[in-house]
Amino acid sequence: MVKLNKIYTRTGDNGTTGLVSGARRLKSDLRVDAYGAVDEANAFVGLARQHTADVVDLDAALMRIQNDLFDLGADLATPDTGEKPQYEPLRIVATQVTWLEAEIDRLNADLEPLRSFVLPAGSAASAALHVARTVARRAERQMVALAQLEAEIVSREAIAYINRLSDFLFVAARWANDKGHADVLWIPGKNR
Repeated sequence: MVKLNKIYTRTGDNGTTGLVSGARRLKSDLRVDAYGAVDEANAFVGLARQHTADVVDLDAALMRIQNDLFDLGADLATPDTGEKPQYEPLRIVATQVTWLEAEIDRLNADLEPLRSFVLPAGSAASAALHVARTVARRAERQMVALAQLEAEIVSREAIAYINRLSDFLFVAARWANDKGHADVLWIPGKNR
């Protein structure tokens, strides 16, 4: 159970932050950067939800995603050291990835195939979803870079989840643009 009575602790004033295990890392550490980007993506999903409240199915999916993003942040904030932990850490699991795939397929069924790249524009909901998508892609790049470090472990499920999330957000952004009919298409060289 999380209990936050006092928001400031002054423990980060030296440029470090605590992981779930209690270990301290620099705030510029790649692991902290990765879960910070996940948190940022979550905030942009929340912003997008300000424009999807009347679209019940999409808003419910986004709310579930926000909860899953907290799970992903907890996963990243609890490094797998290869040792048996005292408690079962929260990890992203395959069913969370599978659910995202089903949601992508559900929304994509309403869309015509793309014949051009789309600009991150259109409705307010679509634009906000595109911002969330680009932040999720950054989080993915950071997670992949973290996983390349010898002393760091990032699960395949965590990386698959963030990869699938950006796919979902792309499809959801198109879907929020009148099911793709209001997409703003890129016209190569238009302003030459």
